[in-house]
Amino acid sequence: MGAKLGPWAQWLCRMQIAVLAVMLCVGASDAQQTETGPAIGPETNLPLPRFVSLRASEANVRRGPSLSHRIDWVFKRRDMPLQVIAEYGHWRRVIDRDGQGGWVHYRMLSGSRTVVIEGETALRNRPEADALENAMLEPGVVARLGDCNPEWCQLTAGGYRGWVPKAALWGVADAEIRD
Repeated sequence: MGAKLGPWAQWLCRMQIAVLAVMLCVGASDAQQTETGPAIGPETNLPLPRFVSLRASEANVRRGPSLSHRIDWVFKRRDMPLQVIAEYGHWRRVIDRDGQGGWVHYRMLSGSRTVVIEGETALRNRPEADALENAMLEPGVVARLGDCNPEWCQLTAGGYRGWVPKAALWGVADAEIRD
């Protein structure tokens, strides 16, 4: 016959089982596909996946959606764009442009949109390939995202403002239009 657990130990066991069940089911039931469009997050009713940015200059990235889960690494780049791919309570499962990620508390994220420049590209004064260059952007630059049409996005970076082809960016969906 096994030892009888006290109330605290029983609660802890139930929580560990619940968290394990959530981790196993995240891919299957975390987002609800709607009949008219993309999956919707169960906590926020916002589309999944969606892009956000890192609010803090440091954010712990955990293996699961609670403080009891191990910290796998720390994001250390304020305003870095991230993609939310799942939600559970106050936790958001995010990935970066390399596909690396984990669970981050929602307070570490912002709805302000940013993008990362994927390759050296010109920041142009109009959304046209032959428009004048305002600046050259190097790979890895983080820029604030403005308006987007089907092929171009308006950015602000380092005091410069202009347009960049959407294909040169990570942090905006291919079909996304922003006014």
